[in-house]
Amino acid sequence: MFTTRPELAGTFGMVASTHWLASAAGMATLEAGGNAFDAAVAAGLTLQVVEPHLNGPGGEVPVLFARSPRAATGAGEPVVLSGQGVAPAGATIEAYSQLGLDLVPGTGLLAATVPGALGAWLTLLRDHGTLPLDAVLRFAIEYAEHGHPLLPRVAATVASVSEHFRSHWPTSAATWLAPDGAPPTAGRLFRNPVLASTYRRLLDAARGPSREAQIDAALAAWYQGFVAEAIDEFSRSPVMDDSGRPHRGFLTGADLAGWRPTYEPPVTLDWRGWTLAKAGPWSQGPALLQALAMLDGHPAAGAGAGYVSGTADADLVHASVEAVKLAMADREAWYGDTAQAPVDDLLSATYTEHRRALISDRASTELRPGSPGGRPPRLPAFVTDTSARLRPSAGTLAGVGEPTVDTRGTTRGDTCHVDVVDRWGNLVSATPSGGWLQSSPTIPSLGFALGTRAQMFWLEPGLPNSLLPGKRPRTTLTPSLALRGGVPTLAFGTPGGDQQEQWQLCFWLAHVLGGLDLQAAIDAPAWHTTSFPSSFYPRETNPGEVVVESRLGEQAITELRRRGHTVTVADAWSLGRLSAVSIDPETGVLRAAANPRGMQGYAVGR
Repeated sequence: MFTTRPELAGTFGMVASTHWLASAAGMATLEAGGNAFDAAVAAGLTLQVVEPHLNGPGGEVPVLFARSPRAATGAGEPVVLSGQGVAPAGATIEAYSQLGLDLVPGTGLLAATVPGALGAWLTLLRDHGTLPLDAVLRFAIEYAEHGHPLLPRVAATVASVSEHFRSHWPTSAATWLAPDGAPPTAGRLFRNPVLASTYRRLLDAARGPSREAQIDAALAAWYQGFVAEAIDEFSRSPVMDDSGRPHRGFLTGADLAGWRPTYEPPVTLDWRGWTLAKAGPWSQGPALLQALAMLDGHPAAGAGAGYVSGTADADLVHASVEAVKLAMADREAWYGDTAQAPVDDLLSATYTEHRRALISDRASTELRPGSPGGRPPRLPAFVTDTSARLRPSAGTLAGVGEPTVDTRGTTRGDTCHVDVVDRWGNLVSATPSGGWLQSSPTIPSLGFALGTRAQMFWLEPGLPNSLLPGKRPRTTLTPSLALRGGVPTLAFGTPGGDQQEQWQLCFWLAHVLGGLDLQAAIDAPAWHTTSFPSSFYPRETNPGEVVVESRLGEQAITELRRRGHTVTVADAWSLGRLSAVSIDPETGVLRAAANPRGMQGYAVGR
């Protein structure tokens, strides 16, 4: 199969991410003697500066990692570090109801959760890295202070919301627009000196008798010191959001002081000699496992089936789309940050067999959640009552939701992703997002915006993903880590909102079922469905729609339409933003690959 780039191979270290500067920062950290955890933090902090339309210090990051099989403690066990912040104490369903809202707005201050990204990166560094904070933060400081060539997508994003900045968010205008109000120019050096100052103040606070104590001091400065104080003050003043009215935020300094990231066991699935690990049902991670479990016994994914010349056939695309629809229906009915999420039942052989039997030769247009363990499913009223759905005008949507790829394949941006493997066999996969420059106003004393992840909650009581103070919203962010023969082998992931699991499914099937190497699997034609409620405001559904890259081929596209799918043909290279790294446990050879779509993601290594 034709590939856009070679699959990289070496023995020292590999870094792959959605921006070449972040990949280079991670590799430089490995070269300086750091391990995969140090490198991942350096890359992640760099992404906050060079992809500000996709993530920032005010956002969040889930991390999946496994320590080297030779490590003294925790060897080879996959672990989730949840950098997803929680809803503020004042963010109750009743509080939004009193504001006349039936959905959490997708922009402004009302959708802010506790910023979790910085806390997760520093926790990962403290507990598993080897380098001091200044060694991994120096790249982000350099690019914020001295400038970085602005991506065309950043310039386009700022231009799309520049009028909103000028009219409603003057602090964002001061940060992102020229004195005459003009948006920045792509390719020119862009500086954010206020953000650089925030990072430097963090370093100034990092004082203590040990590396760990210094990082703890920096964490305290962020969650109890000058950052928390600035966020508390800024959230008290009303700002315009996409409800069409100004509102103050619920987030306070006390909310930040009471939160820290947590370590958790992953949810796993054994699949044809592999074990795939994902974050729990507070993410959408188990949906990928459910879809794979359904495909495991399906003829379309049988031995020797599915791939011809590196391209999936119509049978496999159809079966995978139908499995995803069923998994995402279960996501709506059962997933959330709650101990009552029936993950074991959802992944049980009996339940999977029942769900697999629902995959017919025809496309389904219905949302069909199941009854794991005999429990009756319940969907949000907003999903079942179409008359209740909001239909905002196009002019209100700038900056709303997760900036991802629309149903026509038009790229407006994504989240971010980074994968790292080092010569010792440590593996890290992380998907930072949130704190988008276009979705919430810049905090003038800090140089970054708050996140808007609370828009993913439902404002209906009694659902797994209903809003509660101190609860995590069900996020779409979902890194992946896979073991083979019980040994950590592969880390991968992609931006893309609701499409993240689907594009990862395309990659997994191409790599594991199709036998393609990492780069070929990333390059293979991708697809996804939008036939379930979006996780983002205004929560739309497109029953029966399948979006495919044109490279899938006319024969497959025609067959999908014959089976009843509403097929939207996207540009040939438009779906997916994957990166991946791996290690061969027997030889120690490291490999890496990154997505060519968008001309931005790169893998580096030696």
